[in-house]
This record gives sequence, C-alpha cells and structure tokens, in this order.
Amino acid sequence: MKISIQTALLGLCIFSMGNVVAKSSISDDKFRQLEEVLPTPNTYRTASGAPGHQYWQQEVNYKIDITIDDKTQRLSGSENIEYINKSPDTLRYLWLQLDQNRLKNQSYTNQTKTAPGKKISFNGMRGLVEGDKFDGGYSITKVVDNNNKPIPFTINNTMMRIDLPKPLQSGDKTVFNIEWNYQLHEQKVLGGRSGYEYFEEDDNYLYEIASWFPRAAAYYDAVGWQNKQFLGNGEFALEFGDYEVNITVPADHIVASTGVLQNPKKVLTHTQRERLAKAKTAKKPVLIVTPEEALANEKSRSTKTKTWQFSAKNVRDFAFASSRKFIWDAQGYKEGGTDTMAMSFYPNEGNPLWEKYSTEAIIHTMEQYNKYTFAYPYPVSISVNGPVGGMEYPMITFNGPRPTLDKKTGKKTYSRRTKYGLVGVIIHEVGHNYFPMIVNSDERQWTWMDEGLNTFLQFLAEQAWEENYPSRRGHAANMTTYMKSNNQVPIMTNSESILQFGNNAYGKPATALNILRETVMGRELFDFAFKEYAQRWKFKRPTPADFFRTMEDASAVDLDWFWRGWFYTTDHVDIELGDIHLYRPNSQNPDVEEAWERALENEKPTFISDLRNQGAWLRTTDKPELLDFYNEHDQFTATNADRNSYNSKHKKLKQWEKDLLVDDRNFYIIDFNNLGGLVMPIILDITYADGEVEHVRIPAEIWRKNTKSVSKLFIRDKEITAIALDPNWETADVNVNNNYWPARPIKSRFELYKRKQADMMRDYNVELKSTDDSDEDSAKKKEKSN
Repeated sequence: MKISIQTALLGLCIFSMGNVVAKSSISDDKFRQLEEVLPTPNTYRTASGAPGHQYWQQEVNYKIDITIDDKTQRLSGSENIEYINKSPDTLRYLWLQLDQNRLKNQSYTNQTKTAPGKKISFNGMRGLVEGDKFDGGYSITKVVDNNNKPIPFTINNTMMRIDLPKPLQSGDKTVFNIEWNYQLHEQKVLGGRSGYEYFEEDDNYLYEIASWFPRAAAYYDAVGWQNKQFLGNGEFALEFGDYEVNITVPADHIVASTGVLQNPKKVLTHTQRERLAKAKTAKKPVLIVTPEEALANEKSRSTKTKTWQFSAKNVRDFAFASSRKFIWDAQGYKEGGTDTMAMSFYPNEGNPLWEKYSTEAIIHTMEQYNKYTFAYPYPVSISVNGPVGGMEYPMITFNGPRPTLDKKTGKKTYSRRTKYGLVGVIIHEVGHNYFPMIVNSDERQWTWMDEGLNTFLQFLAEQAWEENYPSRRGHAANMTTYMKSNNQVPIMTNSESILQFGNNAYGKPATALNILRETVMGRELFDFAFKEYAQRWKFKRPTPADFFRTMEDASAVDLDWFWRGWFYTTDHVDIELGDIHLYRPNSQNPDVEEAWERALENEKPTFISDLRNQGAWLRTTDKPELLDFYNEHDQFTATNADRNSYNSKHKKLKQWEKDLLVDDRNFYIIDFNNLGGLVMPIILDITYADGEVEHVRIPAEIWRKNTKSVSKLFIRDKEITAIALDPNWETADVNVNNNYWPARPIKSRFELYKRKQADMMRDYNVELKSTDDSDEDSAKKKEKSN
C-alpha cells in the first residue's frame, strides 16, 4: 500500500468501471427448462403469462398545488393523497418515494459513488465539487390526515413510511396530506432526470420538473412493497391513479404538462386558444406560441403569477416543464383508437431543428408503436427541449439535442449526428409511454423490461422513418464487441448492478428481440406474441416471467433456451486498504507547474552511479565554453511560448473554470480491494493532521458494480495522516493487518532461551545436516512422482 501525489488533468472525462467481471453460466444444460428459475404460477399470474383471475393492483389519486419561485429556484407544494387498497392484504403502513433525497450530501447515491479517473472534464469536476456542497433533498413540513391530525412518519434515505392511524383493510381507502419544499438544481451541473437550465444571455430559466412530489411506491403480489432505495440507475415502480394538479409560475411562463389543461381561458390568450383549436385537425404543426411571442416573453419580467390547472386520468406519474422561453407547436393525430394532440415546447435555441422534426417524430412514434402494441390512449403527447438529454413521463418527454451557433456566420447549424440524435431520442422517449408508462413494469428491479423492449421498438420505428436510418442499436453486428467481452453481466441483473448500462439494458435486449423476430420465430409469430403481451399487460404490472411465458404461450415456440442463454448467462471477508492517491487540479500555469514537477523530481532518490560520480573529472570543467542555455535551465523550465499559450487559453476560461484550476483542497482517492470475495460495508476512521478523527461508514452497495476493487474520492480541507479500515473489527475481517495506513508492523515477541556454548555449534551442525538431507529426500520424491 502506498500514497501517491498526482495532478488531475482537466480534459477528457474518463470514469473507471473497475475490474472485468468474469462470465458465468447457470448451467451446462442449455435447454433445461426454466421452471426452477421462474416463480411458481398462481391465481395472480398464470403459467401462460397472463394476469390471473384474481390479479389486483393498488390505486392512488392525487390533488396537488405547487409553486415555483423563479427568483430562488425553489419548489413548494402540498398534496392530498387518496390511497385505495385493492390488495387482499391489510396494510399497517404505506411507503412513499422521496427521489429528490438522492441529492442529499449523505445519500446512499453519494456515499457509494466510486471515484472518477484522473482525467476529468471541467464540467465533471464542477459537478463533483458542487454536488459535495449542494443542499438538496426534501424538506417535509407537514403530514396530517383530513382532520389536520399529525400522522407519524419515518424517512429512510429516499423512502418515507407513513404509519397509518389504523390498519387499512382490503377494499378500504385512506386519505392524508403532505406539505414539502426543496431546492431545485442546475441540471447541467448536477445531472439527473430533472432540474433547471439557466440561460446567461437573457437571464432566464427553463424548468423540467420530475420526481418532484412524495408519491406512492408500488405494492404488488410478486414482491410486496418495492421500497428499494433509489441509487440513481434503477428508476421507478409506481401505481396508477388520477391527478388534479395546480401549477403556479410567473405569469409570463408557458407550462407543458402531463394531462389536459383545464383553465385555458385564464392562462392563454384568445388567439392562442384559436390556434390550439385549429391544430386539432391540422395537417402539419401549428404554432400556438410563436418564436416572436417567445422572444417577447423572454424580455418580460412579470411580478404576477398564473396557476395552470391540469387533469390526468389513469397515469402512474406526473411531470411538467415551465419557461418564458417556450415556443409551442401542436398537431392533432387521430387514427384507430388514438385521438391525441402531439405538441412540442422548445426555446428559440432549438430552431431550426425542433420546429422541423419534433412533432413529426411524436406522431411517427405513435403510428409505429400502435402497430406492434396497442392504440396510444392518452389525450396528449408532448416533447420538451431542455437540459435533460432524454427522459420520459406519462404524456410528456424531455429531449435534449439542439443546433449549434456558428459564431462566425451568426447562423445555427446542426450535424447529421444531432439530427438523427433528436429524431431517435424523441422516438425512444415517446415510446416509453408504452413501456413502462402503460405496460407498467418494475423499473427499480428490471431496467431491461422497459429500456430493452422500448429500444427494440425504437429500432423498428427508426427503420420506418427513412431508408438506411443510422440506428445505434438493434443490428446484431453492433453488439458483437460487447458480447465477446468479459466486461458484462447477465441481462437478468438488477438495475443498480449493471456494468455497461447502455449495452446491457438497452442494446443487448433489443438485439436479442430483433434476432428472435427475424431469425428464430419469424415476424408473424413474434409480432402476434409481442402484441399479445402488450395487450395483456397494458395498465398492469408484468414481471420478466410474464413476458417470457406470454411469448411462448402465444407462439407455440419453446424459448426457454433462448431466455436462458441471452438473459441469464461465489468467500470470507478480507477487505484491504489499498493505495491512497492525493490529487490536485493541474493549474496549467507553466510557472506553477514547473515548480510542482521539479519538486516531484527532487523527491526521487539519486541513482547509485550519480552518487559515486560526484566530484569526478568532467570535460566541461576544463572547457566551460561547452556549456550553454540548457546547462543553466533544467527540463522543467517554463518558456515564453509556454506562458503565451497559457495566457491565451486562460483568458477564454469562465470564472468557475479558473476557480477549479486553483482549488487547493485535498482530493484523496482511496483504493479498496476485496480479497476475500464477500462484500461488506467499508468502515473507516480517518485521522487528520490536527488530531481530529472522522468516522465514515460507506454502505456495501459501493461494491455493486465491482466486487473486487473500488476507489472512493474524499474532498477534504485538511491533510489526512492515518486511515484505519474496520477500526472496531466489526465485519469479521480475517486479516486486519492490511487495514491500516500507514501500515502497522505485525507485533509479536522473540522467545529467548539459554543454551550451553559447547552444545550450540554441535546442535547447529546437526540441524544443518538434517535440513540438507530433508531437502534432498524431498527433491527425489518430487522427481519420482513427476
């Protein structure tokens, strides 16, 4: 174990994924049936893969009032929740999701986040620094029943338990109220599926708001409460219900939302309402809010507010977006059982790309997905351009790609990659309205059930957009590099434990289904069975077994070998405290870095030849004329060219980028090695130079993506002088001698005894001969056995 001091280069962002996980097989019998793997069929879920005659699911209805403070970027809300227990069970408590608590400094997400690589982008470093001090998460200010009587509750990280005043019997309902607030974050800095975008040029904000209210976690027959903590990857398991939501924002904002607008006369002008009515039967998108009106709103700073009222029926979630920058276009789409309004909301920065492709892509998605699943049932389908690169909610999606501004010409242009990136992400995110917004799989457990199935349908829809559409995923050849690598885990792996998220949960399942459709089953059998699955489980919650069984049931094809091969293909505690690295940002200032590099060079020992040659005769001693500039300056000396280059680049940096370059805090990356194989929490005592000892407890989930070794970043103002792993010996670690830095000597004692001097040499010779004979005998025996 060692401590090394290194410079973090602010450049390409590369994050280490850890060691490769070896492939493993559940069985050598590739065609063994899955009965012993899949759950036993019952009256809730049949052996055919269909819902049973006693299938049930909960219903949760919401009435919510929320306000966004555009000056402080804080959201405040109150909600009335009606929980209807349609299960056969009596419930003594309810679990709610508090997903915003993921942004708390001490959340499981932050505690188990592994360290970045030593090359990291400015934005990446900014996210690490800002995230470390962001005051995020819910502030729950009130939980009461309808009589305003307080209800006991407990918050466990991203979950909140409501302790009911009396047990909720099967068939009964309970109603309670919650008030809360939390600080919104800048999405491009801290990431995530929600947040705001700040436009410095016109001092405006664009809000994309999701996971914003305490909402009921799923309770269902297969797992009971789905209250697994939200660590960031495993998304949401939610219940269907009706929503009545009042959204109060500045009066000059335009709001896009899940549901149908209930008070258009109060929030839209007469002209905008006329345009909206015209769009219902239009053949191309109609502008509801024009670019000119959006520009006027950008310059407005109304001190008044408006409340937008929305109603949504039979949805599992609710999201919205709000900004004074929004252009809004819409076009009706009515075909078969679908009668909806396709709408796009985007700032002027999104044109000319968004006005041309967004609403068209929405309608194209519904046309194609309807063919393979069911008719899109909701009254609206919305695409919003904002900071979130791509995310889905009932009736509304957040999509990121925009043109870029050519500063020389003043014109906005977009690349081929941006164009198809926009079309592809809209198809993908709108497609999520089918999976999982309607076919309501448990995303917290199985990412592939929505991402994989949806990516497969995305591929079909993209291929129907134009000939030779450049799809990223779906073609079998695109997946071969990943599938022959050792750096993968089975598709049937929980969302939080996947190594390569895109390949595992999106690409490989999509490729598998495409091969199943084109090669194994044929299109006719596959399409019939896939549509049967979608029809059986729309507005219900399927499990992997329900999908596997339905595909076989509706096709008369035994696919157990396929599921096993494509979807399913072990130790004492000994955690070692490994290397400790001390990083600092590379200031890029040649004079500063010259001193740094020279100091590191001077820490190296002098080579033995150099030591012995000191004072020896040198040619340059007799002929000083051989000395030149390079003898006066070493290899670290900064040149004027270095300084000029630095000054030129430094002037172009934003202030926050300059601040990161001179951040003088200590960035410690500590390596941990799991030598025993059994993962455990990492428990540390960190001692600082002033004698203070900090006790740190890191959940075992830090090992979830790599059970062999992990690294953890600690940003500290003070110097660390010692670290002890498992200081109280509480994890049954079999070897505590590798648990300390600096390393501690293994303490023991010599047992001394007296011996007569005359006998000592004789005994020594006997022992020596005995050892030699023994070695010779051993060598002969070994040779014979060989």
